[in-house]
Formats: sequence, structure tokens, C-alpha cells
Amino acid sequence: MTNAPLRYARVLSIAGSDSGGGAGIQADLKTFAALGCYGMTAITALTAQNTRGVRGIHAVPADFLRAQIEAVVEDIGVDAVKLGMLHSPEVVEVVAWAIDRYGLTNVVFDPVMVATSGDRLIQGDTVQRLVGELFPRVRVVTPNLDEAALLIGRSIDGVDGLERAAGDLLALGAPAVLLKGGHLQGEEVVDVLAETGRPPQRFGSARIASRNLHGTGCTLSSAIAAFLALGRTLPEAVQQARGYLLGAMRAGADVQVGTGHGPLNHGFAPVATHRLPMNI
Repeated sequence: MTNAPLRYARVLSIAGSDSGGGAGIQADLKTFAALGCYGMTAITALTAQNTRGVRGIHAVPADFLRAQIEAVVEDIGVDAVKLGMLHSPEVVEVVAWAIDRYGLTNVVFDPVMVATSGDRLIQGDTVQRLVGELFPRVRVVTPNLDEAALLIGRSIDGVDGLERAAGDLLALGAPAVLLKGGHLQGEEVVDVLAETGRPPQRFGSARIASRNLHGTGCTLSSAIAAFLALGRTLPEAVQQARGYLLGAMRAGADVQVGTGHGPLNHGFAPVATHRLPMNI
């Protein structure tokens, strides 16, 4: 009797490419590999950037983005999806179509709008399309404070303000929101997970002093997607993803890469690749 064939936990990143390797598609693939998953990509845009900033953005045509998604999903299959830089309405339409066409689940949406350097990464007319087309279709949205403020139209103050803002984001149609409080002042970093019909949960950790914070948002959202692909519940995936992120931040804090905001150390503690029965 032959053993049943095995497969990997498969995670697709639909996001922009970071030529400096610290964020975007590159950070996602490093995270998937470190967490024992098989990573795949559909690139929405190429960026010319380094640790100091973005020098240029070259959009991938929407029909070619669609071709990338089709090629991956129809052959390899997908257990979870991470959405990153979706810079134009046409790109949003393709992603919404793909979620519906292929019944994609465990979709983690990191609404990338502004780079760590302050460079804007999204067209002005795209924000409302993101909300209307994608919020109802994803598993969780993971904005930082600046992104959340742009989405709800007001500033957010204090940890209590995080919970109120997360509730406002749920009201926009998202089934769950992880609002990241790293930009608040204080020695503790608090993130709030809000899910429809459940009380909000707070996740706290001591602030890590580091200049190397490029790609933290991408890494957290891709780690959540990886753990969802591995069968974790959303709160479990958030908790374990935060643990991975904190470890990567600590391991990269004293390493110099470039002269600006350096990357995390994604490979600080790689694990064995997970292999699952084909019928799972």
C-alpha cells in the first residue's frame, strides 16, 4: 500500500515588490519560508526602493496580474492569501474577482498606503474601492494607525481609541480587524483584534528599540496568513504571528543594512516545512 501524497501549506501574496528586499513580496516570501509554508506571488507593482525610500513605482497591468493569479491557483492551489500593495482601482477589481472566482479563503488584507519612509503607495481614488470591494471579502484587515485614520476619516488617540476605531472599521464591512498600535507613544505596543459578534482582544508587548522596522506590517500580515494556512484560529494566528514578528525585530535590531530604515531578520528561527495530506 502506498502512502497518501503530501502537500505544503500554500500561501499566496498579492502585493508589490520591494527591490530593497525588506518589505512587500520579498518580506512575505521570507516569512512564509521561515514559518514552514510554501509561498507564491502575484506581483501588483514593481518599486525601485531601498532603506531610505521609494524612487519609483512601475505598475503591473491588471490583465497580467490576473494571469499570475490564475496560473498559481489553477495549478498549485491556495490555503491562505496575503494582500498588500493594491495601488489602483483596476488592481482592486482583479483581486475581488479572483476571491469570488476561486472561493479564496483566509484572506489577510494589509492596506498598504504609505511606506515607512513616508512615500505614498496608493492612488487617491482607490481607498473607497478597497473598502467597498475587499472589506466584505476578506478574513481580516490589518491597518496601522495612519492607514486606519485615513480609512475612518479621523485621528486615533490612545489604546482606548484603538478599540473604538476598530469598531468603526468593522462597521465599514470588514468581518475582523487587527488594528496595530505601534505608532502610539509608550513603552508597550498594543494591538487590538476586533471580530464581529465578539468582544475585542488586546495583544501587548514591550516596545523594541530599533531603527530596522522596514517591513514590519508586511511581515505581520503574511505571518497571520501563514498560520491561518496551517489551521490556526484567527486569535491564535495573530498571537503566534506577533511572536514571530517580535523575534525577527529583536534579531535584526543591531544589524546594519543600508543607511536608512533597515529590515527585520526574517530567518532568525526557521522551522521545518509543514507537509499536509493532499485532502486537507
